[in-house]
Amino acid sequence: MRDWPDSADLLTFYDHNARKMPWRVGPKERARGVRPDPYRVWMSEIMLQQTTVAAVKDYFERFTARWPTVSDLAAAEDSDVMAEWAGLGYYARARNLLKCARHVVAEHNGVFPDTVEALLTLPGVGPYTAGAVASIAFDQPATVVDGNVERVMARVFDIHTPLPAAKPELTEKAAAMTPQVRPGDYAQAVMDLGATICTPRNPACGLCPWRSACKAQAAGTAAELPKKTPKKPKPIRHGVVYIAKRVDGAYLLETRPDSGLLGGMLGWPGSDWTEGHAPKHDAPIKAEWKTLNTEAKHTFTHFHLRLTVKTALVPMDRKPSVGAFVLDEDYDSGNLPTAMRKAFDLYRGT
Repeated sequence: MRDWPDSADLLTFYDHNARKMPWRVGPKERARGVRPDPYRVWMSEIMLQQTTVAAVKDYFERFTARWPTVSDLAAAEDSDVMAEWAGLGYYARARNLLKCARHVVAEHNGVFPDTVEALLTLPGVGPYTAGAVASIAFDQPATVVDGNVERVMARVFDIHTPLPAAKPELTEKAAAMTPQVRPGDYAQAVMDLGATICTPRNPACGLCPWRSACKAQAAGTAAELPKKTPKKPKPIRHGVVYIAKRVDGAYLLETRPDSGLLGGMLGWPGSDWTEGHAPKHDAPIKAEWKTLNTEAKHTFTHFHLRLTVKTALVPMDRKPSVGAFVLDEDYDSGNLPTAMRKAFDLYRGT
């Protein structure tokens, strides 16, 4: 058994097995001098936070077709970007996407900076994203650590400290492993290794280019790593949404405040979301409200949401206290945040 894995072995593996992704410049293209577009790298990394590659591909292609450059995105309407983002979740990322694009255009003349330090000054860009963009787009030897890399490092070095406490040690190992030669390809290679070979369950150790150097493989502990501190059960929050349809077919919608979950998104007027019973809340318009027998259920990162759905048909002259009526043909219910769309699906099913 070797004491230390060799980055050259992983790069050779990557040269033959790199995943094809719409935002990636593959190793053969890079060898020919093709360089990744920092805008596309940044876009993909923001979208991939807490989301799978399979879920992101279609969103990425739609975004970059509609806004092919950072300047195009910076000039976009907030509502258009939020609508395109619907379904990806974590809407604060969409707001930061716009803030960052506008900052790059205003402060950097539309050109992404090429160092981790400068990238960290951009809105919504943290250490992971800065490292990924610096490494992948600019071939800087930056440390890139996502969940896949954490798993690979925990196994290669047989680290049993549970996450999240193990993060500093795993990051230190990842930094020590990052080569000066082809660091951008290496960053993608180690993430690919975790995604395709060193998987959470049933890792394909026989195919791994680092098998001979993997301490967990030698110790027989690979399947149990990385260890994780047990998560606390997610609390349940309750709320109320009001779906009012006017006799001409228009629906009452409001743009949620910029802060908080679903900030800046179009949705149904409703109450705050609180643990215990749904808080008392005045209806947004005078009507004979009916309550659906089934709650709309959705799960966020830190809690489960249960929404009581109230519906009403209102006359043309009735004025709402919040929001505005929008004709059905002037909006797409598919662009609503998932939680709001689930409420609407229940309403349409009645």
